[in-house]
Amino acid sequence: MRIADSKKFFIASTVAAAHVIVHPGAMRELHWHPNADEWQYYIAGSGRMGVFAAGNKVHTKDFHAGDVGYIPQAMGHYVENTGKTDLVFLEVFRSSYYSSISFAQWLSHLPPELVQAHFNFSDDTMKALSKRDAKIVGA
Repeated sequence: MRIADSKKFFIASTVAAAHVIVHPGAMRELHWHPNADEWQYYIAGSGRMGVFAAGNKVHTKDFHAGDVGYIPQAMGHYVENTGKTDLVFLEVFRSSYYSSISFAQWLSHLPPELVQAHFNFSDDTMKALSKRDAKIVGA
C-alpha cells in the first residue's frame, strides 16, 4: 500500500490517496476512515468488499477492473481478493491526510480483559494484536 497525502506531497491540501495491491488469498483488513468518505477505483483483478452500517447491516459487493466503490466516512469495511491475480485499486479521500483505524488496532487499545471477555481471545492472540494499522493481511 502506497499513500500520497500532504505529509509526502505538500500541495495535496484537499486530497489523499492510497494505491493498494492485495495478493490472491489476502485482504485489506477490516478498518474505517475517521476523517473522510472513501472513493475507490478498481484497476485490476477481482475482489469483494463488505461495508458495515449501524446495527446488523452489512452490504457485500463484488468488484472488477473498471468498477467504482464508495464507503461513507467511519463505516467499517474490508476488501478481499477473490481472484487468482493481484487486486489493484485506488482509495481516494477528500482530506489533506490519510487516516485509517483497523479492527485489530482498535482492539489493541481497549482493556485486554474486556476484549477477552467478549471475543474469548487467548493471551497469545491478545499479544499479537497490532497497535498499528496493518493494512494488508493474509497470503
